[in-house]
Amino acid sequence: MRRIEVDIASQTLVLFEQEQPLRRYSISTAAKGAGEQAGSYQTPRGRHRIRACIGAGLPPGTVFRARRPTGEICDDATWRAAPERDWILTRILWLCGEEPGFNRGGDRDTFRRYIYIHGTPDAVELGRPGSRGCIRMRNADVVELFDLVGAGTPVLIR
Repeated sequence: MRRIEVDIASQTLVLFEQEQPLRRYSISTAAKGAGEQAGSYQTPRGRHRIRACIGAGLPPGTVFRARRPTGEICDDATWRAAPERDWILTRILWLCGEEPGFNRGGDRDTFRRYIYIHGTPDAVELGRPGSRGCIRMRNADVVELFDLVGAGTPVLIR
């Protein structure tokens, strides 16, 4: 069985097959640190699952708004025109919490907070916190990960 572990301290995401690391990726979690509260712009911790996989077959750099492709492709010039924009690109792995009262339900619900693993512009620095709560990955990396997992895959964020 495959599972994902996200380590906030080291800014890495590791895909495991059983207990063996299969892939390791540099990521970016929330600039405001870890936390579960709605509106905090923090990355939620604990046990999660991938609830939905969005974007199969779309070209790298596809821009999403409200989980739907906008028809845009983000390249370096597009990003430079709006670097402050919270770019959600290429693929979306939408997470849901598995721990009632901690990251599931009420005002601490990962799914209702729209927390994703998603692509980011290639010019965005990874390996340090910088997102608004989600887990950002390089576009090529999120395509690879997307093809290796599916809905129901366990995700531990620590």
